[in-house]
Amino acid sequence: MIRRILAIAGNTFRETVRDKILYNLILFALIMIFSSLALGQLTMGNDNKVIVDLGLGSISIFGTMIAIFIGIGLVYKEIEKRTVYAILAKPVRRSELIVGKYFGLLFTLLVNLLIMTVGLELALLYTGGADPWSYLRILSAVSMIFLSLALTTALALLFSTFSTPALSALFTLFLWIIGHFGNDLKNFGELTKSAVVEWLCLILYYVIPNFANFTILDGSYVLQAEGYSKMVPPWTVAGGFFYCLVYVTLVLSLGVIIFRHRDFK
Repeated sequence: MIRRILAIAGNTFRETVRDKILYNLILFALIMIFSSLALGQLTMGNDNKVIVDLGLGSISIFGTMIAIFIGIGLVYKEIEKRTVYAILAKPVRRSELIVGKYFGLLFTLLVNLLIMTVGLELALLYTGGADPWSYLRILSAVSMIFLSLALTTALALLFSTFSTPALSALFTLFLWIIGHFGNDLKNFGELTKSAVVEWLCLILYYVIPNFANFTILDGSYVLQAEGYSKMVPPWTVAGGFFYCLVYVTLVLSLGVIIFRHRDFK
């Protein structure tokens, strides 16, 4: 079982790295990161913070775009090209296909994040002024971004099991946006003074993925200079990892159930 999942994951990785949209998004992300050097020169002593903030923002946004626009086609392309028949004709379970596709794209995202992180580290190194530990704290921030992308990938893969790429992208993007305002949704329910609306908002708060768990990091957590002495609490990273693990497991399980009941005849 593990061998079959790894084989599917490896094949998915080779397919995704040949996707032109992947290189375009990475290129734009690196351009955004290095353009922060020019923007940093316009600030008064906060150039490193501008570089880190813009760099982490670029990694998060373009990483999300890669997760969505490639993830939505992982299963749909197999069905459209009818290659799913050849795959399922072999001793491969449908659950193994879904899990293998997921880990293949996840590894692709990890490689892309490493490339963009190296670009951010080089930009920060070029300006100088940051303490040596800042370069390691960037990895903590990027790890939280990776958890967010892991959840986004699972959602995109879920929708690709039963919908078209356009609708899958729309659904995933909608949940990604709403997921950043989960606390506002909960507070809105409390302000309405209506028990029905409050319960509805509370249910949505727990059902919709809370991406705010992964977006609390900025330059203040990375830089150790004047005015920036915050540290990333270990329980924050651990809590984000546990939340991502549980939610991804539930989403992939739902995707497997839906894919099992699809009729390809």
